[in-house]
Amino acid sequence: MSHHDKVSSTWTSSRLSTEVQLVRWGTVGTPVLLFPTAGGDAEECERFLMIQVLAPLIDAGRVKVYSVDSVAGRTWLTGNHSPEHRTWVQHQFDAFVVSEIVPAIRHDCRTDDIEIVAAGASIGAFNALASLCRHPEIFRAAICMSGTYDLSKYLEGRRVDAFESCSPVHFVPQLPEGDHLERLRRRFVLLTHGEGRWESPEESWRVANALGARGIPNRVDAWGTEWDHDWPTWRHMLPKYLEEVVPATSPEPTS
Repeated sequence: MSHHDKVSSTWTSSRLSTEVQLVRWGTVGTPVLLFPTAGGDAEECERFLMIQVLAPLIDAGRVKVYSVDSVAGRTWLTGNHSPEHRTWVQHQFDAFVVSEIVPAIRHDCRTDDIEIVAAGASIGAFNALASLCRHPEIFRAAICMSGTYDLSKYLEGRRVDAFESCSPVHFVPQLPEGDHLERLRRRFVLLTHGEGRWESPEESWRVANALGARGIPNRVDAWGTEWDHDWPTWRHMLPKYLEEVVPATSPEPTS
């Protein structure tokens, strides 16, 4: 893959009140929005060699990979922010993804309604799941690796009214019958985890049970005890699952 296939853009997000970065690798193919881990930035996946292992799919025109900074993830896991502030930032991050990142991806793909695959590991898996569950009209699949899905442990035992609406394991069971749930039932969530160090397989099963109870297609893939909650695991997982989820023919115009 040539260096020219990487494009980076930076702007100040009014929703997040901070400078943000969107990086793209590849020129054609299904857009994949890869959310970083908790402290990560938009180029984290490249530093940890994820782009290198995805190069065959990128070079074949199967996927274009986009990544953003982990603004909300940092807020959950660093500093002494209040539970209310953490929840507010998560909602702002969701609005930033939908109102700033998705239009940028669709403009780059020259298709106003192109559907996006969401992916991520650790807290990136939470953001991939949340993006799909909140916006099934935009995201068609989520590949969630070694996910941390219940962020209520960061609420310090407090009840934060706005929290449940940003947390799929809390809001999916409450979704009323209607268009939103019908759209979700046409989507797919892949939940995969190792069983080695630092992994929490029960988190994936909790999501699977919540989705399955509402008829939302999903699958849990457990990898063995030699697979830790770490980048070497995710570098094996993501190419395998993108190969499964992304069609061999590109949905994007090439002209």
